[in-house]
Amino acid sequence: MSIAPDKPKSDKSQTEPIKPKLLDQLRSKIRRKGYSFSTEKSYVQWTKQYIYFHNKKHPNDLKSSHVLEFLDYLVNQRHISPSTQNQALSALLFLYRQILDQPDFYVHNIDWSKKPQRIPTVLSVDEVANILKYVDHSVLLPIKLMYGSGLRVSEAIRLRITDIDFEHSQLLIRNSKGKKDRFTIFPTSLVNDIQAQIQKVHRVHKHDLKNNLGHAPLPFALHKKYPGASRSLNWQFLFPSRNLCLDLNSDNTVRFHVSRSTLQRAFKAAVQKAGIRKQVTLHVLRHSFATHLLQNNYDIRTVQELLGHENVNTTMIYTHVLKLGGFAVKSPLDNL
Repeated sequence: MSIAPDKPKSDKSQTEPIKPKLLDQLRSKIRRKGYSFSTEKSYVQWTKQYIYFHNKKHPNDLKSSHVLEFLDYLVNQRHISPSTQNQALSALLFLYRQILDQPDFYVHNIDWSKKPQRIPTVLSVDEVANILKYVDHSVLLPIKLMYGSGLRVSEAIRLRITDIDFEHSQLLIRNSKGKKDRFTIFPTSLVNDIQAQIQKVHRVHKHDLKNNLGHAPLPFALHKKYPGASRSLNWQFLFPSRNLCLDLNSDNTVRFHVSRSTLQRAFKAAVQKAGIRKQVTLHVLRHSFATHLLQNNYDIRTVQELLGHENVNTTMIYTHVLKLGGFAVKSPLDNL
């Protein structure tokens, strides 16, 4: 007598793939589109806040009116800036259109907030020199490069040894704002300091290699295409972190770059010691770089390329600063 084999028990976990959690889907989609890590962090954070605001309801159970309610709360209760309002709205539109498969999702009765056009704060040459005197020596070089090369803080800390061109006195800025590469100058007065910094990185790197470490995180999964590149000196950060950490993309223990908060704290302390009364952040060094070049009669198109501005109108804001400075219109009262 033949015995029919038992039918296998249905196991949905084996037949149906487990769907990733909502935030994991969001992170994966953002990375596939090649958005920056800062965009990923902000979009995930706004999604979390939106969900918690509506008592942890799934966004699939919420409609455009709920988005409008959340945005009203941000504006009227938290008093966030216009640019932050637009960022929150962009994050939620991305969530619904890209993750929740609602390509026609639209928030009715809302206008994108118009960002006010403000003239940037700029330091004089003497003020910059005064601040630099008080900057902690451990972070003095990256802060000098921010002013001397017109760098954003993220660009300064992400510099790698391979990005430095001593022959032409220029820096390669990789994957900057707008996902573009560009070249900018670096001061010839810093050549010796940069070479000394490279030697310092080399010593740390050799120590890491002896301990079977020495990896640097590589962009765009280059660790798979060039397995040995992450341990080469050329790909090490010019301003490495003191601590090691795990790179989730490659599963290597890596030496990342110095954090932006380290530079921000040191700069803030130097500004206070220098007695500067303007509202000054690290980004003001970039504004000052552009303004001082224009004051020295450099062409605005050249300044535009060094800053990496897509539109010259963005660079034109610094001409307004010049009109308010020492070359501005003279008051009629001064003629009395």
